Amino acid sequence: MSTNKGGGGGKKKKEVKKETKLGMAYKKDDNFGEWYSEVVVNSEMIEYYDISGCYILRPWAMEIWELLKEFFDAEIKKLKLKPYYFPLFVTENVLQKEKDHIEGFAPEVAWVTKSGKSDLEAPIAIRPTSETVMYPYFSKWIRSHRDLPLKCNQWCNVVRWEFSNPTPFIRSREFLWQEGHTVFATKEEADEEVLQILELYRRIYEEFLAVPVSKGRKSEMEKFAGGLYTTSVEAFIPNTGRGIQGATSHCLGQNFAKMFDITFENEKGERSMVWQNSWAYTTRAIGVMVMTHGDDKGLVLPPKVAPIQVIVIPVPFKDADTTAIKGACESAVYTLNQAGIRADLDARENYSPGWKYSQWEMKGVPLRIEIGPKDLANKQVRIVRRDNGTKVDIPSTDLVEQVRVLLDGIQANLLETAKAKRDACVVIISTWDEFIAALNDKKLILAPWCDEEEVEKDVKARTKGELGAAKTLCTPFDQPDLPSGTACFASGKPAQKWSFWGRSY
Repeated sequence: MSTNKGGGGGKKKKEVKKETKLGMAYKKDDNFGEWYSEVVVNSEMIEYYDISGCYILRPWAMEIWELLKEFFDAEIKKLKLKPYYFPLFVTENVLQKEKDHIEGFAPEVAWVTKSGKSDLEAPIAIRPTSETVMYPYFSKWIRSHRDLPLKCNQWCNVVRWEFSNPTPFIRSREFLWQEGHTVFATKEEADEEVLQILELYRRIYEEFLAVPVSKGRKSEMEKFAGGLYTTSVEAFIPNTGRGIQGATSHCLGQNFAKMFDITFENEKGERSMVWQNSWAYTTRAIGVMVMTHGDDKGLVLPPKVAPIQVIVIPVPFKDADTTAIKGACESAVYTLNQAGIRADLDARENYSPGWKYSQWEMKGVPLRIEIGPKDLANKQVRIVRRDNGTKVDIPSTDLVEQVRVLLDGIQANLLETAKAKRDACVVIISTWDEFIAALNDKKLILAPWCDEEEVEKDVKARTKGELGAAKTLCTPFDQPDLPSGTACFASGKPAQKWSFWGRSY
């Protein structure tokens, strides 16, 4: 914990006492689950709600979501996506129309059966996703090739009720997301968009959240129910040895077009089936970021998504000119804000500087600026980095330039550090025994696989246990060489590809 500069012995004792109250009870390496729960609550991102699996998202989380939304919304508008909003409710007969799709979601669907004390004539489902809500209307709106492509996106909430271990952001009964739904005349157009969107998801994770991800394709068993194929970005949490699906971009093919009769008249005057995609990322992304960067002092935020990038704290000592110090702090905040840097002043007088340091460290603010009498006299400020704790004194005249350099350095360092930790967990195996050893060692496993569903089912069955079964995470697009004659690690049959395997959230 950073100490303040100077001050009498009595003052220090008082600060230590207050700092202890703010400290974390759990360490990331000792009890990851309790540590995570403590971080999201103490940093004021989450408040627990009285319905299990539902959480209050406080401003510290919502502002991060809004920053991600600002980037992504601007990018998809460049791709000519239009904003829509479809109802939260869907009738049972429409939901049941696409058999494979609803079977994939059936355990998670929440139903409304009453209005007041009266039973509804027919139960109404709350959307777990919106394919069946939207597509009857796509059928109505699309008549000819001139109506294509149709590209819509909505920012909304969805409800998925059934699960055993609710975790804030990671697995909740209601969550926020965007869902894009697009309709094309040809498969080529659909295929191209799937990868365009996947690249935007990679950028969200790597460029904004500083979380390294692998782009790849899901197995037939793990793909979106009712779709043709699913691509995803996959992250990995070294502390738990679990993969986590970051976002998905699906090519739905023509399956839903057949179910909902979405056809168009092509340029030759013939009726054709459309090709469709759907894609989404959720507030889960915030949880992945917390798990990746957080430490024993609390949250660590990448500057690009930090609601406050720089917190300025006055450090007045006995007989110091507090008015001048506060004025210098206000000036620093104003200068940074004018330059487009999200800075704020903590001028609360009922807390010691040390207590404030601890609180803003808990909240993960990337940079802290301290201004005391010595700084005032030397026309400088002291800057402390949240990611590595290093301190530097810089002239007040260089403030904006130096802060920008430091923020860029923190953003890059967080991604580099996370990538090094993730890469250190990747193990390439070739046999079943190596696979089990790597799994028990919490590794991200890259294995040669025959790409057969029965073999994947068998791996799941053979690894089932208290920690959960292993499964394919994705087949990375970036494929290592697969020498001729390489055998599948699980079946001994000829391997078709390299795939990532492991336990997952």
